[in-house]
Amino acid sequence: MRFDVFCSLAQTPRPGVGLPPHAELLNEFLDQAALADDLGYGCLWVAESHFSTRVQQGHASPAVPHWTGEIGLNTDVLQLAARVFARTRRIDVGSAIMNVVACGGPLPAAERVAAALAWHGLDKTESRRLNIGFAGGRFDFIARATGVAPRTEWEEAAWPQVRSAVTAEAAEIFVRLLSGEELGSDQVTAPRLMPDAFRDRDAYDRIAAQAGAGDDGIPLERRWTFDTTGLVPGFRPELLRLVGGTHDPALQIRLNQFAPVRVFNLSITRPEVIEDTHRRMAGAYHPAGGPWRRDYMPRTVFVFLDATPGLSRERRRAAARERAEATLAAYWQAMDGTVDPAKVAGSADNALVGAPEDVAAQIVERFHPDDRLMLWFDFFAPDADTVTDGLADFRQQVVPLLAERGVA
Repeated sequence: MRFDVFCSLAQTPRPGVGLPPHAELLNEFLDQAALADDLGYGCLWVAESHFSTRVQQGHASPAVPHWTGEIGLNTDVLQLAARVFARTRRIDVGSAIMNVVACGGPLPAAERVAAALAWHGLDKTESRRLNIGFAGGRFDFIARATGVAPRTEWEEAAWPQVRSAVTAEAAEIFVRLLSGEELGSDQVTAPRLMPDAFRDRDAYDRIAAQAGAGDDGIPLERRWTFDTTGLVPGFRPELLRLVGGTHDPALQIRLNQFAPVRVFNLSITRPEVIEDTHRRMAGAYHPAGGPWRRDYMPRTVFVFLDATPGLSRERRRAAARERAEATLAAYWQAMDGTVDPAKVAGSADNALVGAPEDVAAQIVERFHPDDRLMLWFDFFAPDADTVTDGLADFRQQVVPLLAERGVA
């Protein structure tokens, strides 16, 4: 089993402190990156966000009306990666995820990645990779702020479906440019909404009638039109890994027609969906990437670990559970303003919670020995020490227990 670290790099209130300054959080993050490197974690994945959470709360329909602080401070994983690589020796850096729809779209995104890799690879002994997880972004206000918005009344009515098609268009352009193709927009798969993109046939028929389309799908005007272009050559492709942040089976297969593209997934995803994805990718994964492996699909998981010296296992377990439920309750409150006790308890059950012995047992029970876990320690953490203690305690106390069971 392989262990990575996931960082949300969010600004959230701390008990007795309030909102910590951005500079303080960025410095803490760099310290955590250095520690994760020293402890032997494989990759440091960092969330990406754009534009102020606070400012969008003034919109007519804000995406996150109750969040205090900023959802994310990382707007550019490439600048962040350069700082991390300068402070570390072994650890890879990943984006989770890079938005290839907003902020200019897939063409400038691909060019920025190529440029970062060219600088990163100047040292011929450098082997640490950029793992570029990419998708269309979680919050619609970011896309709309950068010009990706409905163009017609029927696109507004079917915006979730249209936005998925836009994401697929962007993802294909991004992957094909980074794989070295010279590409024009007329060579990109034409976007089209099919009936199975809608919750039922009646919903499709209503939109198709507005768009003047029939049973063979609703054609969409391309979002990006461009003459044949290509990236300036010069980066070492072995330093790049592409990871698609999509649960769409058709898009996973489509992207792997052009280059090896791995897949993100969540630990709360149903086991049958996880296994279906592995079976599908075993047949679809681009041959240039070699045979498909389970660790090619990293999976996020919250970690609430208590290894306080001098406490019994029962007291550690209770303390970890209390922190998990309080933290997850704060998260759901910030996200939607309502706290569903069943939702909180369910989220805690999907996390890794307890003393080191508990967490090791939960990993053995829930995950395959060949999985890759993105361990999330900084989620609504009350202070920096909670994160660094979690990083160290997991490697020093949980991993040896897993090794005894032949898992790590």
